[in-house]
Amino acid sequence: MLDNMPRGTICIEDIEIGMSRHLSKVVTDRDIQLFAEVSTDRNPVHLDEQYARDTIFAGRIAHGMLTAGLISAVIGEQLPGHGTVYLGQSLRFMAPVRPGDMVRAEVTVTAIDHAKRRVTLETLASVGKTVVLKGEALVLAPSRKFD
Repeated sequence: MLDNMPRGTICIEDIEIGMSRHLSKVVTDRDIQLFAEVSTDRNPVHLDEQYARDTIFAGRIAHGMLTAGLISAVIGEQLPGHGTVYLGQSLRFMAPVRPGDMVRAEVTVTAIDHAKRRVTLETLASVGKTVVLKGEALVLAPSRKFD
């Protein structure tokens, strides 16, 4: 990983609109193999270069949900961080991620419901200047009141 922000917890009491965190990771062949094994999604577009060459992608691509997992890592490790509970996530896959691509996953706070401890986050993943995934997450943030 590269260009990653500190991990930990930001409690609901300290979260502000516009707050943002990110991480960057090169998606490797090993990542794709491991994701296929764990998820049991062995679609050949992810695993078989010869097969994938004849698809609209003209080569192998990473699983979309592997990319989405990087968003999950930012939420679970950085913003809000440890103790966060995922309530929902919308995703739009905009472009493929290929083995060797450096993916930057970023979340930005767009709304806060302090009474319910809910935080809405814009979620975005990109490779260079190309947005590969975008969406919105709703999470239950940790609170100092429940330590």
